[in-house]
Amino acid sequence: MFRKRFYYIVQLQYLGFRYHGWQKQPTVNTLQRMVERTINYVLDHSNFKILAAGRTDAKVSANQAYMELFVDGQPLDIEEFYPLFNKNLPQDIRAMSIEQTDENFNIIQSPKIKEYLYLFACEEKFHPFCAPFMYNVMDTLNIDIMKEAANLFVGKHNFRSYCHRPSAHTVLEGEIICCEIEKNEVYTANFFPKETYLLRVKGEGFKRNQIRLMMGVLLDLGKGKIDIDFIKKTLNPEAEEIVLEHIVPGSGLILNAIEFKK
Repeated sequence: MFRKRFYYIVQLQYLGFRYHGWQKQPTVNTLQRMVERTINYVLDHSNFKILAAGRTDAKVSANQAYMELFVDGQPLDIEEFYPLFNKNLPQDIRAMSIEQTDENFNIIQSPKIKEYLYLFACEEKFHPFCAPFMYNVMDTLNIDIMKEAANLFVGKHNFRSYCHRPSAHTVLEGEIICCEIEKNEVYTANFFPKETYLLRVKGEGFKRNQIRLMMGVLLDLGKGKIDIDFIKKTLNPEAEEIVLEHIVPGSGLILNAIEFKK
């Protein structure tokens, strides 16, 4: 018997530090697992499905993330569901909004611009409370040359060096519309170091561990381990393939915003 399906888009925020990423896995705690458990509890049935606009990795956080919720049978009473959903979610996950959509909206295929931030601090050991939010680099960094090099990533490039273990079917070409290093004035706390920094990257899509590899190579440049010509070679598809190994921790990475393109 045919059952009518109802469609919703939900905006979420979450601190990813204690989760093994978004995607549900059998033996570890993930964001998808906790969200599905909460929906199941609130609705008191399992006739639903969720799809995320992007699957974040272990320990990665999100200031603005989206998921599509499909409910079979009866429509949601949003005014009743929304507060109960938030009340029963873990304290490190929050729903920001929910609105009804229709079968013409596809959260996976819908064009979107994603903005990621990677927070870091350097030189002095930071307060342990900072660990869920940023990476501590116990070295002096040449921030100016890192800023210069960050601009090299803007535009269309072959990102084979910035894709961790690509398969034969991985599309290695991509475009970045913004890549810059700046002082962090976006996220602050009284236990943060006096000066912190962030890498801001915007684009339609990213390869596996791409931003964490980009941050790693920029930090190596800031430490003087490599020069700026090395980074230029990693973006030259005609040069000898360079496999990068410095993947910075996921805990410094934040999915800061998603903009759906009309």
